[in-house]
Amino acid sequence: MMQQSFSNSYLFGGNAPYVEELYEAYLNNPGSVPDNWRAYFDAMQNVPAVDGSNKPDVAHAPVIASFAERAKQGPIRTVTASMDAEMGRKRVAVTQLIAAYRFLGNRWANLDPLQRQERPNIPELEPSFYGFTDADQDIVFNISNTYFGPETATLRDLLQSLRDTYCRSIGAEFMYVSDPAQKRWLQERLESVRSTPNFSPEKKKHILDRLTAAEGLERYLHTRYVGQKRFSLEGGESFIASLDETIQRAGDKGVQEIVIGMAHRGRLNVLVNTLGKMPQDLFAEFEGKHADDLPAGDVKYHQGFSSDVSTPGGPVHLSLAFNPSHLEIVNPVVEGSVKARMDRRGDKDGSQVMPILVHGDAAFAGQGVVMETLNLAQTRGYGTGGTVHIVINNQIGFTTSDPRDSRSTLYCSDVVKMIEAPVLHVNGDDPEAVILATQIALDFRLEFKKDVVVDIICFRKLGHNEQDTPALTQPLMYKKIGKHPGTRKLYADKLVTQGTIGADDGDAMVKAYRDAMDAGKHTVDPVISNFKSKYAVDWMPFLNRKWTDAADTAVPLAELKRLAARITTVPENFKVHPLVEKVLADRATMGQGDMNLDWGMGEHLAYASLVASGYAVRLTGQDAGRGTFVHRHAVLHDQNRERWDAGTFIPLQNISENQASFSVIDSVLSEEAVLGFEYGYSTAEPNTLTIWEAQFGDFANGAQVVIDQFISSGEVKWGRASGLVMMLPHGYEGQGPEHSSARLERYLQLCADNNMQVVQPTTAAQIFHLLRRQMIRLFRKPLVIMTPKSLLRNKDAGSPLSELAKGQFQTVIGEVDEKIDPKKVKRVVACSGKVYYDLVNARKERGASDIAIVRIEQLYPFPHKAFAAELKKFPNFTELVWTQDEPQNQGAWFQIQHNIFENLEEGQKLAYAGRPASASPAVGYYDKHYAQQKALIDTAFSKLKGFVLTK
Repeated sequence: MMQQSFSNSYLFGGNAPYVEELYEAYLNNPGSVPDNWRAYFDAMQNVPAVDGSNKPDVAHAPVIASFAERAKQGPIRTVTASMDAEMGRKRVAVTQLIAAYRFLGNRWANLDPLQRQERPNIPELEPSFYGFTDADQDIVFNISNTYFGPETATLRDLLQSLRDTYCRSIGAEFMYVSDPAQKRWLQERLESVRSTPNFSPEKKKHILDRLTAAEGLERYLHTRYVGQKRFSLEGGESFIASLDETIQRAGDKGVQEIVIGMAHRGRLNVLVNTLGKMPQDLFAEFEGKHADDLPAGDVKYHQGFSSDVSTPGGPVHLSLAFNPSHLEIVNPVVEGSVKARMDRRGDKDGSQVMPILVHGDAAFAGQGVVMETLNLAQTRGYGTGGTVHIVINNQIGFTTSDPRDSRSTLYCSDVVKMIEAPVLHVNGDDPEAVILATQIALDFRLEFKKDVVVDIICFRKLGHNEQDTPALTQPLMYKKIGKHPGTRKLYADKLVTQGTIGADDGDAMVKAYRDAMDAGKHTVDPVISNFKSKYAVDWMPFLNRKWTDAADTAVPLAELKRLAARITTVPENFKVHPLVEKVLADRATMGQGDMNLDWGMGEHLAYASLVASGYAVRLTGQDAGRGTFVHRHAVLHDQNRERWDAGTFIPLQNISENQASFSVIDSVLSEEAVLGFEYGYSTAEPNTLTIWEAQFGDFANGAQVVIDQFISSGEVKWGRASGLVMMLPHGYEGQGPEHSSARLERYLQLCADNNMQVVQPTTAAQIFHLLRRQMIRLFRKPLVIMTPKSLLRNKDAGSPLSELAKGQFQTVIGEVDEKIDPKKVKRVVACSGKVYYDLVNARKERGASDIAIVRIEQLYPFPHKAFAAELKKFPNFTELVWTQDEPQNQGAWFQIQHNIFENLEEGQKLAYAGRPASASPAVGYYDKHYAQQKALIDTAFSKLKGFVLTK
């Protein structure tokens, strides 16, 4: 609790009129004043008159003079005890009143431009709640250590200051912040100016210019392209002024890159009026023209853009992220892009790179990815130094819903309280207040490297899109909106009244903007056309390249042995767990070529060889450090120390002196936000192997929007390349419905246009070559790996060190058993994944020497040439059986059968062996799992039956 000091000023000064009234009342009727004051005035009867006589003087001036003298000398002891107690209570009450306005003042703030809500009854904001009466209004209190303003103030003035600060156009929420320094900083910024802007005439004109641009674009499009969807910003024009202020002020304070994420509301306005997209380019999109180099493309209000703009601190690079209609899903993508840019610059705290996220009120409150993304904010692997959130709060949500149906919280922004981010609610019809709130929010982010929210409460003039009629469901609201003159008009009239602009200047600005639109000119001045930062990444070497499976991924044997020694060496006095000690010892043996490599060692050598060659690696997931199945052990823990920073050692960070970075992060328990983050990272950094590993493969279900809207389709919609790797543990080992399938079929269904790769490697050498291929080839495509579980320790899946020193990733692995005579083969069993080893064992048990087994390691793009070459080795086979662990309606069967069938010759037959179709990915009973597994293996070796295709 802050300490507070008060003087005896209640005896004189500003309280004199009150004391005089009390004294008058006492003279008329001593019983009409409080006991403590009556006792005091009784004592005053003994005060000598000014003229020196003994007769009490009832004139006021001598009485006040006496009060002043008494104040200097100290009150009579028997009287001041009760008076000091009462004043002590009032001092405490003043402190409580100040706190109440800091906590609750936002509830009385004038935030709604439509004035539809009645002010709630909040007794704590009334002086009477604390026992104050009208008679107390002129008592002077010393508030120097409690409130940021003058040292002393009457209760009347203090109350006015509190209401100006917290109850006018800005409603602040921040008292839940636990850091006292942050609270005091916000209190000072708000209270020292009473939340009242004091801008220069030039600043005011600039604000009007931005409002004119925001309104001008919408009205121009409305008349030129009648009825076309654009998700208008009309009613929320102050947002453009806010965004402009954020960018310009950030640039002035040293920020050099800003990544913006937003949904479609107002997006066209941002493209033209903030980023400087040429209006004629936007008009071309309205008129149906499109980019010929994109196979699919996207609607105009999902498009991204980048540009460089001038600020007082120098050029700032702006990137507006591409975003689908899943609104808030762009949030983690933006954060990941920012993190990549920070890492590239060596920007540890976000001083140079900053994210801005723009939200709609209903989506901000309603979509879970918002919470997931917020939860990343202060973590080490995902923190970006704080995000500036701007809410375009049109009070009606996504269509024409009642706010009572949009959320269960008081404010749409209440979710940010989970990370103690302050919120500044502001009336969109007060543009100067919007700018002041924006300045405070940005400065807070830069000072404390924390998230902050500006909630611009406005309205939506038109429907959700321009073809809607919202008055059907919100008649009274839209009657008010119909009468609203517009924020620009209100502000222009205000500036005319102030004398800041002339009577015709506002209309002249409107005409000038329209003329610029007609001419197709830039509306942002100045956009820098020839600036290129030294931190910019050149994606050109990776774009427009023909697909190839080939890549020289072999590493010389001597280098492999050196790398193996580095990743199995720990510092002196570092005590690893006995189980890990055994793993490291085995890996050292593997690294000398004396033991076949297991999966973990193959993976480690891939990472080690990449970082040694200058490719950075970023590996994240809920158990990324050790691996969900305890196979990786990338992070070693000293058994004698528990502190994370002092008690861990990461061998892959100690490969060579000038190596690239290796980062392994145990993520928060999130799929959607973390996968979105890693996708965003990969789109901004082509030279980093960016990997997200699911704890179990089907946990990626929780991130399906990221997979559908970004990973699989981002390149064909937006030309946005990504080399993101998804590792999804997959395999049927009797662990039930949620821990068996990574939903392979879903990824294959999304495959087209060579958009991504889906693979299921089965040996340690394969994962080594696959991970290296992802970086060495000069193109970037998402890679989905169905990683194994039981194969992690299956000795049959091991590889000799020599296989890493030669060859490359094999998209198809043909028959490897030398005892199989190709000419005697009557049936080829094709498969992918763990089931291969089950088939090999079954063939051995049956002595089925006339059956060959071929593994398809890359399921998409389908390796037609490699697969056909393997089939040609068996000139006499007539049957091909596709065998899989998954149910028939899942797995690869329905997506791969046409590719297999295409490679058969006339008369050859194609059949299926696997589990029957099922609504669930796997059974939960182990005995039933075992029976199904036995049955599908038997089917693979039995006479063809059921569904058979003949070429």
